[in-house]
Formats: sequence, structure tokens, C-alpha cells
Amino acid sequence: MTDPLDMSGRTVIVTGGTKGLGKVIAERFLEQGADVVICARREPEALVAADGRAASFVACDVREPEQVAAVVAAAIEATGRIDVLVNNAGGAPPADSATVSPRFNEKIIALNLLAPLSFAQAVHDQMQSQDDGGVIVNIGSVSGTRPNPAGVAYGAAKAGLINVTETLAHEWGPKIRVIAPVVGLIVTEEAHLFYGDQAGIDAVGETIALGRMGVPEEIADVVLFCASPLARWVSGCTIPVHGGDDKPSYLGASTGEVTQGEA
Repeated sequence: MTDPLDMSGRTVIVTGGTKGLGKVIAERFLEQGADVVICARREPEALVAADGRAASFVACDVREPEQVAAVVAAAIEATGRIDVLVNNAGGAPPADSATVSPRFNEKIIALNLLAPLSFAQAVHDQMQSQDDGGVIVNIGSVSGTRPNPAGVAYGAAKAGLINVTETLAHEWGPKIRVIAPVVGLIVTEEAHLFYGDQAGIDAVGETIALGRMGVPEEIADVVLFCASPLARWVSGCTIPVHGGDDKPSYLGASTGEVTQGEA
């Protein structure tokens, strides 16, 4: 029986694929036999590799459409196809909503919303020309589905990315599937910026239904599923990947005991 997760002969682009979640996603596809192209503004010190196979790197600021086009052209030149685009590049440091500059907001929205849209447009023609089409995976965030204090531009951009996912699935299907894993709290190299030391990470993890924060490998597995034939009837939707998410804050503020059936 053919392994539905075997990506041999498939070409995958992972934006922001040199570190953090993007690096782990790239490694997961390499492990499954895919030809992987990663991009970021700065070349990594070492090639992203797994199972003796390495990803190719193209320097790119994903906010610049001409640089995005160059990544897509390089992938097509190397393999003749693009099967999967993982729009992973993104993020934002905490910022007070009352005082943050308009320029900062513009940059965050450009990185987290406009860049994924530009990359999706850049791969459209190639995917549509292929007999088996392609898959676009937009890495979403719980910040786009709920209030996001100290991150209003980021939350708004991620909310917009959900609509991009739903809209493009209808415009570009059936050849192209578009899916957005909605990622919860995970531990990456930058976790300390938000949660402090390990004690802080552990304390935050205790608020999550599964009792801990996630790790990038758990997100990468879902991305691989989305790109595979196992998800062949999944498109235009979000997939929550957040360990059950954190408990409602009122539970910690209440002086009484909440029992089953009470709201």
C-alpha cells in the first residue's frame, strides 16, 4: 500500500524556513522525501537538513513581491513544479496598542497578511497548470480568533489570513486546496520574549487543556497531514492545533467553585 505521507517527487516551499517552526516543518517534509525550498531574509549558518537531505535556500523578504516571485521561479527551475506552499513567515513582538507607531502596524500586517497573499498569488499559475494541483497551508494563530492584547496588528492580520484561506479555496478550487492550521501556544527559540523563563512556560502550559505548551514538531505533523492525500477533502477551513487552548480566565478570577453544567 502506498504511504499517503510520502512526499517523494513533490516540491515544497516553506517561508521563514530557517528557524523555529518553519525549520521543523521543512525538516518534516525532507524526512518524507520532498524537495524543499526555504526562504528568509538571512541565509542560515548551516543548511536545513534531515535524513541526509538538505533544503535549498533563496534569500527573500516576503514583503517584497519581486523577491517572492524569485523564490517561486527558483523552485520551478529546480524541479519543474510546486506542490505545497507553507506560508509560515510571520510574528510580532509585544507592543502597546495605544502607543505603537503606524509604521510598526504596517510592517506587521505586511508580514503576516499581505506577504502570504502575495506568495499564494505567485504560486497560483503553476499549481493550476499541474494535473494534481497543489496545496497552500497558511499558518494561522489563536491570536486571530480571540482578543490579542499587546498585539492588535498581529491579531488582525491573522484574522484576515483566515478569510484569505476561506476565499482562495473557493476561487482557486478544486485544483488548489487552501488550509489554515490555527496554532496555539508553542515553545520556540523566542518563547522567552513572551513567557519568561522555564517556570513561566510551565505555568502557562498548566492553563492549557492538555497541560503543557506545544512543540513545533506537533504543528509540523499537522501541516504534513494538510499537504497529503489524507486531507484530500479538506479545504477552505481552519484546523485548531492548540492542545485544547487555555482555560477561560474567569475560572481563575472566580471565588466560587464552578461545577459541571454551570456557566
